[in-house]
Amino acid sequence: MVFWIAFLAAFVLSITFTPVAIKLAPLIGAVDIPKDSRRMHTKPMPRFGGLAIFVGAMATIAWLTWYGWPILERNFAQMGAVILEQPVGRMPGVLLGGVLIYILGIIDDLKGMPAKVKFLGQALIACVPYAFGVRIEFVTNHFGATFGDSHSYFVGAICFFITIIWIVGITNTVNLIDGLDGLASGVASISSLCLAYTAYIHGSYLPALAMLALAGGALGFLPYNFHPAKIFMGDGGSLFLGFMLATLSIVGPVKSATIMAVIIPVLVLGLPIFDTAFAILRRLVNHRPIMEADKGHLHHRLMAAGLGQRRTVLTLYGISGVMGVAAVLFSRDLFVETAGLIGIAAMYIYVFLTDANNWRLQIKAVNIAHEEKQQKKLEKKQKNNLDIKTNQIEPSKQEESNKADEPAGNEDEPEDEETTEGEDVSDIKKDDTEGLDIKEDESKE
Repeated sequence: MVFWIAFLAAFVLSITFTPVAIKLAPLIGAVDIPKDSRRMHTKPMPRFGGLAIFVGAMATIAWLTWYGWPILERNFAQMGAVILEQPVGRMPGVLLGGVLIYILGIIDDLKGMPAKVKFLGQALIACVPYAFGVRIEFVTNHFGATFGDSHSYFVGAICFFITIIWIVGITNTVNLIDGLDGLASGVASISSLCLAYTAYIHGSYLPALAMLALAGGALGFLPYNFHPAKIFMGDGGSLFLGFMLATLSIVGPVKSATIMAVIIPVLVLGLPIFDTAFAILRRLVNHRPIMEADKGHLHHRLMAAGLGQRRTVLTLYGISGVMGVAAVLFSRDLFVETAGLIGIAAMYIYVFLTDANNWRLQIKAVNIAHEEKQQKKLEKKQKNNLDIKTNQIEPSKQEESNKADEPAGNEDEPEDEETTEGEDVSDIKKDDTEGLDIKEDESKE
């Protein structure tokens, strides 16, 4: 029950603060103005939605860390449950780093920041959770014991570099896929839910609660961000989501070291990771700067193939969900099922990337058929409306004709009366004349 409370608390806070962010964005200048062809929107949009995600997730995680978890721990103890020691001491590093990365993103949204400066800032902020013990010191070997029975590789001296690269890399992957309405927030939500489940089944209850809070914050923002979007999350939101996913995925239940199966978070975050990796490779091959934006991302290719924004985003949600389920299966040592799901997702992406023209034609044909169907419905509706209007007009015309006939009859009657009156007058005059003639005759006599 408490896990759902963590999710719902973050969700309610996020969906409540999003309208506030929409009104606040123009006041502080956090507005995205379309300047190039990469932009999918045509009018200025507020890009301060990260505020809602930040407030919803951070407030919930902070409460869980300092107040909620001690209560839960006592309840577990009273029930006689044996749980692993949770990384309570590491969570302040995650929270502090989350605040700093959000501030960095807000500065970039408001003032703009060179890519190198932003990258350096991310690397420095990644050192904060590292200093609190959020590190990749061990990597689990799922395929058998390599060193005795530990089933783990000890990273040792390169621990610092691997941790910083991981945090900075995942932080930027979420930022790079934030190119369509609802894409980054939806993928981050799916990834958070899958990571929460894998953490839960391995006894990492506090990280699982934090992941659920992160998912709640992202999903609370999604109704306002899904196409057609009313607000963008901005770099503040995307960097925050990426940073929290990166750090929470390597927070483990062991006090001395983090034992992480690297393949699990890599699978869960497979969509943004592989999209970013291919983007870097593509730019290197084309001799272009790595940090330079382009229209070669997977969502751009799907749009070019004829899918609209909604269907492109839903397709990528599906791929992300498949990768997340694959990660869950892998964490349960179901390797064959995992390989099958990854193969399906890879095949789907491959078909779209290599046979885009054929898909474009097929999708275009479907779109044309859909438009024709809609046109026929519209014409039928217009015809029905016209028939109704015609039926309404005919009685009114009949009434008008009847009214036109009635005044004509009334006008004839007065004419008859006038004629009669005329005849009566002539008769009277004739009678008068005859009377005069009689008098004249009498006088003559």
